[in-house]
Amino acid sequence: QVQLLESGGGLVQAGGSLRLSCAASGLTFSRYAMGWFRQAPGKEREFVATISGSGIITRYDDSVKGRFKISRDNAKNTVYLQMNSLKPEDTAAYSCAAAGHIDRIVVGRGDYWGQGTQVKVTV
Repeated sequence: QVQLLESGGGLVQAGGSLRLSCAASGLTFSRYAMGWFRQAPGKEREFVATISGSGIITRYDDSVKGRFKISRDNAKNTVYLQMNSLKPEDTAAYSCAAAGHIDRIVVGRGDYWGQGTQVKVTV
């Protein structure tokens, strides 16, 4: 019954912004830490950002610190990833994940995963 559905991906020029959304259903959303990952063709999936169930704690990969911001709206069962100052290196399929603890998100051990949404940043 658990489903994570990403949206908001698309084509954007370098320096532009994009906001991704991940809507969750079938779970008690506020009890789960949420996170974002990305995977470029030929590359391993990498951690991008995570947020605790309460929204109090956040963690970011160094490559996106200061540019990306993760947030959540527990009333809407949705987690967001605001991406600013986008670079071509940010091009990837972005997916969201849910886990019982934020530490599990950081190491890529999500209990549930979405299918992903494509982000392409052009020069």
